[in-house]
Amino acid sequence: MSIKIVQAGLFTSIQDFGRIGVAGYGVPESGVMDRYSAKIANLLVGNTEYEAVMEITMLGPTIIFEKEMLVVLVGLGAVAILNTQKKSLLRPFEVSVGDILQIKQITKGIRLYLAINGGFQSELKLGSRSMYFPITKNSQLQQGDHLNIAEYNKTKQQDFAHINYEAEKYDTVFLKVYPGPEYDLLSDELKKELQEKRFSISKNYSRMAYQLQEKIQNNLQSIVTQPVLPGTVQFTPAGNLMILMRDAQTTGGYPRIFQLTEESINLLAQKKQGDAIQFQIKPYEK
Repeated sequence: MSIKIVQAGLFTSIQDFGRIGVAGYGVPESGVMDRYSAKIANLLVGNTEYEAVMEITMLGPTIIFEKEMLVVLVGLGAVAILNTQKKSLLRPFEVSVGDILQIKQITKGIRLYLAINGGFQSELKLGSRSMYFPITKNSQLQQGDHLNIAEYNKTKQQDFAHINYEAEKYDTVFLKVYPGPEYDLLSDELKKELQEKRFSISKNYSRMAYQLQEKIQNNLQSIVTQPVLPGTVQFTPAGNLMILMRDAQTTGGYPRIFQLTEESINLLAQKKQGDAIQFQIKPYEK
């Protein structure tokens, strides 16, 4: 054991790039919500981009380090204190035995990623370390949890400490999407409205789905249950738009009118209640 969770924060979990190839068994993909930020965090401490990281949502944890290790925090803005010293994001730092890290709050965006050299070594379940109940015992870290990590490799630590993080791209309201399987069933008027209207994130948003506040009249029939993916935009009979995220179910019976690009899923993962979004349709490449 190498890290102890003193306080767990609002929703803190261990995530990698998810469970690939098991959707046929009804198992959600899970994994980090913002893959771009998690990838940068891993690269900054010398890992491959796919290593497990700690995903911190809105209000962070307090943790004690029980071994020496190299740590980095990546996100859009946060207040982080190591013992009594404020730590900057995107700058790897070494910790010693007994050091205490407090993530006071996330000040921009809603998710922050903590990576360590060697990655978190929690139990592999169906090829992934991502926390998702009931595949894993819990969906998030609990007070008193102890986490295993790999041995700290100090060699060449400066070689990977200079990587560009494009934080400015998160400022956009535009989400690029592909037309979904049922998009062509929409009327021309509805297609126009969906592209021109600016929506806002409702209070109902989570790792499973983001529901948009504004409703649109829906005259489409429900469909026979079909496969869905993270980034699928479902159009409910009540006129709500739901954007499925990493912990979403694997099938659904609502029309699938859009599919977010991978980058758009990352951008949406940093938005919160009241933030605006607008869809931009991107044609499929031949």
